[in-house]
This record gives sequence, structure tokens and C-alpha cells, in this order.
Amino acid sequence: MKQILFFILLLTAMSVSAQEIGGKYKPIPAPKFGVKPKKTPIPEVKDPQAENLDIPSIKTPNVFENKSITPKSQLQVGVEKSKFTMSTETDFANPGDRYIDKMEKDLDRSLKDAGLKEGRGVLVKKNISLGDFKTKSEYFIIKLRDFGAIDGDLVKVSTNDVVVKDQILLDSSYKQVKIDLTTGFNKLDFEALNIGTLGGNTAEIQVYDDKGTLITNDYWNNLAAGFKATIIVTKE
Repeated sequence: MKQILFFILLLTAMSVSAQEIGGKYKPIPAPKFGVKPKKTPIPEVKDPQAENLDIPSIKTPNVFENKSITPKSQLQVGVEKSKFTMSTETDFANPGDRYIDKMEKDLDRSLKDAGLKEGRGVLVKKNISLGDFKTKSEYFIIKLRDFGAIDGDLVKVSTNDVVVKDQILLDSSYKQVKIDLTTGFNKLDFEALNIGTLGGNTAEIQVYDDKGTLITNDYWNNLAAGFKATIIVTKE
């Protein structure tokens, strides 16, 4: 058996040697393909550090160093708020309060004009005349009342310097006084004995003759104490 194997190996070796001696060695060519395979391009990988070289760096602003970003508040500790103002209002005032004073003044003026309220204006410190009249009447009926607020006005009535009524307290209703007239000249005085709690002495006066005819209807306003309103009557 060994001899047979040896014989086979020997024949093989002799065959290879004969081929090398008889001609040169020819390589076996690679098979040819009809379609060349496509070349897939390799994707370009960008360096992130290289891209950032062209972009300017962004610096976060420091609000504590840059004074132009936020101006200093004028309400900081140690800085006093300006007290100058052209308005009389307080920080917590009702905006409608500014109109109250004017409305009250307008209302007071209207009430005074209507004879419903008095005010401590400038007192009249002089005697005043309520007119001159001629009559054939034997007497006059004088009616007096306070035409303003009832505030305790007192009046004294005299004729030719003779006291007819030493004190009349004026209120909303008329108080009546009869004055006899002498032939010729008669001077009727109505003296303000005081001023009321709301203002000067105020009174409305009506004068009637003995036939009940109205001779005059007049008034005095804000008369100071001690001064008189006078009517001159000539009896024919």
C-alpha cells in the first residue's frame, strides 16, 4: 500500500516539473463583468470646531456692569422722592374730591340767592335806607321775618326814636308790629341787635297801610349788629 502512494506522489511531482520546464507560468485571468459597480461617495464629515471659527462669539451681558441697560431707579434706598407738585391731591385721594369744594360753593351761592342760606361774608357796617313814602294812612302794619336760615337774628323797632318793640326774634313766619303815624314826618328804624350764628342780620320786611294795601316789600342782608335799616314816611 505504501508503495502505491509513493508511486502516485512521484508521478504528480514529475508532471509539475514537466509543465514548468515546457513553458512559462500563466496566471488565470479574473472574470470580466459587463456593468461596473457604482462608486458610492464617502460623505464629508465637517469638523464642528472648524465651523465655529467664522462665527463671532456671543458674550452674555452683565447687567451689573453695563449701566446703559437698566437706569438707576430714583426710588432706591437713600434717594428721596421729589415733593414738588402743582396739585393739592394726596397719593391716596379720591379723584372726585377736587370737584367737591367748587360744587359746595356753587350750592351755597344758589341757596343764598334763593334766600335759603346765609354766609359769613362781608358785614354791612352802615345804616341803610329802605325808601321814602307818602301816605294818608293812620298807621302802618309792619311784618318781619328772617329770609335766610333761621339762626337767631334779633331786631328792635322804633319810630321817631321811640321804641315800639324792643326785641323781635325773627324766624320763618312773619312777626307783626303796628306803628301809629303822626302828621308829617315819620322815621321808622329797624335796628339789628345781633348777627346770627350763620352770618349777618338778615330780614325781609313788608309794610301795609290801614287799608291793607302793600306799600313796600324789601329786605336787608348781612347787616352788622348796631346798624339800622330806615323807612321815611310822610303823612299827609
